[in-house]
Amino acid sequence: MAVSSIGASKLLVKAGGIGSQPSDLRRLSLSPVQISVRPRGHAPARRSVEVQASGNVFGSLFQVSTFGESHGGGVGCTISGCPPNVPISEADIQFELDRRRPGQSRITTPRKETDTCTIQSGVSDKGLTLGSPIHIFVPNTDQRGKDYSEMALAYRPSHADATYDFKYGIRAVQGGGRSSARETIGRVAAGAVAKKILKMLGTEVLAYVSQVHKVVLPDGIVDHETLTMEQIESNIVRCPDPEYAQKMIEAIDVVRVRGDSIGGVVTCIARNVPRGLGQPVFDKLEAELAKAMLSLPATKGFEFGSGFAGTFLMGSEHNDEFYVDPNGKIRTKTNRSGGIQGGISNGEIINMRIAFKPTATIGKKQYTVTRDREETELIARGRHDPCVVPRAVPMAEAMAALVLVNQLMAQKAQNELLPFTSPLQEPIPTVAPLNHV
Repeated sequence: MAVSSIGASKLLVKAGGIGSQPSDLRRLSLSPVQISVRPRGHAPARRSVEVQASGNVFGSLFQVSTFGESHGGGVGCTISGCPPNVPISEADIQFELDRRRPGQSRITTPRKETDTCTIQSGVSDKGLTLGSPIHIFVPNTDQRGKDYSEMALAYRPSHADATYDFKYGIRAVQGGGRSSARETIGRVAAGAVAKKILKMLGTEVLAYVSQVHKVVLPDGIVDHETLTMEQIESNIVRCPDPEYAQKMIEAIDVVRVRGDSIGGVVTCIARNVPRGLGQPVFDKLEAELAKAMLSLPATKGFEFGSGFAGTFLMGSEHNDEFYVDPNGKIRTKTNRSGGIQGGISNGEIINMRIAFKPTATIGKKQYTVTRDREETELIARGRHDPCVVPRAVPMAEAMAALVLVNQLMAQKAQNELLPFTSPLQEPIPTVAPLNHV
């Protein structure tokens, strides 16, 4: 390579350094090379930088990429790394999307979308995953772009309008584009596949509404050992306690007719999670769950186990003491650790809580500024949830399931590649092979 012929002054090779041996030159053909050049007499060239992600991909082994804007042609996801031979159907995915879709009750946005999904690749005609990328698409059918004409000029307070402009200098005005909760369709669709894998291994993820504004479900009123999907779906607010569910619905109704909004909390649990999940130190299980949950729209807080309330206890009150159960397993008498200790699952129920702010787009007059930096007033139009938490329940379940599948695959790859050396290590459950027709 005649470097001098193009005036290059520096050769950057990503191969851990180059020495003077011929073997180093041979390694060049196998390693990516970056060359920065500058003409003689010019200022020194800056070191080149690779940008490897743009924030649209989640996961490392079970990898999900979402796409689409709120008022574009459609939304969805592509899943890479899904194991083969997982039985999955459009009906499996549709069940979860129906729980997330708009217009399902009077306390959600009145936008009418069926959110009908189609699986466009990655699944055989027998309904089994192929191991290749799975592409799921949901069309947008009820678009009202004219409702956002004012927002093209003025920023909605506490919305992503301004920050998208600050970052990109351009934005999808209608519905907020990628900042819209409509983006979560892809997450919920991928989560349906992840939940199916977890179910095959005996692990279950459930979420429910535990707070709406000032209506707070008392601790211990929901039995996490026996909680069922039927209890959660028994009312439109997705609170498993009927008395508190009614209070929550009434609280949402009050602000709904006023054109205002309120926030709340979703509690998410995972039962029968294998021990050993989590990758210390930077990829601890709770850290991965926190990132997953806080990537959801409108989230403002995350805690697991005793959370912030644990700060009021002493160590003697907070510690989860160990015991050996009748089956010879090491367990904890209490679960203030939330099923995770040292960033690793300990076999107890994982429980976490996610705080959601009041919906930013409301029908009341607010003060704001235009893109031209002129102060003005805004009454936002459009169709929006008076409280996002009932529809956030399947979103939280989906993100928890995606994290757990990634961690299960990582555990299987690293810790079960070679035989176990301790009776305390437990293998990931296996599934009976499917009979192919």
